[in-house]
Amino acid sequence: MSAAFIFPGQGSQSVGMGKALAAAFAPARRVFEEVDDALSEQLSHIIFEGPADALTLTENAQPALMAVSLAVLRVLETEAGVDLARDAIFVAGHSLGEYSALAAARALSISDTARLLRVRGRAMQKAVPVGTGAMAALIGVELEQAVAIAAQAGQAQVCQAANDNGGGQVVVSGDKQAIERAIEVAKNHGVRRAMLLPVSAPFHCALMRPAAEAMQEALARVAINPPIVPLVANVLAQPIRDPREIVRCLVQQVTSTVRWRESVAFMAHAGVQTFYELGAGRVLTGLVKRIAEGASGVAVGTPEDITAFKAARR
Repeated sequence: MSAAFIFPGQGSQSVGMGKALAAAFAPARRVFEEVDDALSEQLSHIIFEGPADALTLTENAQPALMAVSLAVLRVLETEAGVDLARDAIFVAGHSLGEYSALAAARALSISDTARLLRVRGRAMQKAVPVGTGAMAALIGVELEQAVAIAAQAGQAQVCQAANDNGGGQVVVSGDKQAIERAIEVAKNHGVRRAMLLPVSAPFHCALMRPAAEAMQEALARVAINPPIVPLVANVLAQPIRDPREIVRCLVQQVTSTVRWRESVAFMAHAGVQTFYELGAGRVLTGLVKRIAEGASGVAVGTPEDITAFKAARR
């Protein structure tokens, strides 16, 4: 199978995600139970029942999205005979999805991943006072132009490309005033659309340095194994397997650009024809179709998706 398994990031969450999967499959239920035990709370109740504002909190959304992704994978393993080491060339994830990818590839335990993402979510939220940072999506722009816009808008404040998502979409992140200037600069440069995003903090920029330091400390306390499938790292857009390099990349990722467009392009060039997005939503599936001509994206997150996956494998 010339496939990669990819894992969504923050923004893909929705109340009720994974609920039908847990109701239908014991392996999925066990994943949610393991995450609840690791965090010493019923995060699964918030995932399945809400309220939405509790699920949207960064400290909850990050481990919640990982839990859904790993629940899907465990069901695929038991119901469809998926063997990641045999069936995937690479794993990759968007931002927090990189942790899901590492758990999927057995580099991290699910319990350790849940705890790391709880630390990551809290640290990212605490790094910048509420209201002083912002993020904006620039639509109809490529990375080079977005970097130039960010540089012009910065004016001694932080303003940098946070996510190169592909398909002409780049997200910039930094001080709120600088991001507001970037929106105006973008409009003057003919960018099709520029808009503030409803996020609680300016992720993937230099303002997140305190969160990067917190992750350095947290990652030093967990065991990381070489993944059974190479991870295409966000900050490199290249595959890695060495645990020390994985730690370096996870720390660097907090303040650096998520190079998603380049990561997908690399995997497609390396022979990946099908990208399976495991977990909530289908954001990455949509991006794959815009980045890798000829490649297919398949979102798997519900019992119906599991049935379709099994049928396609026959």
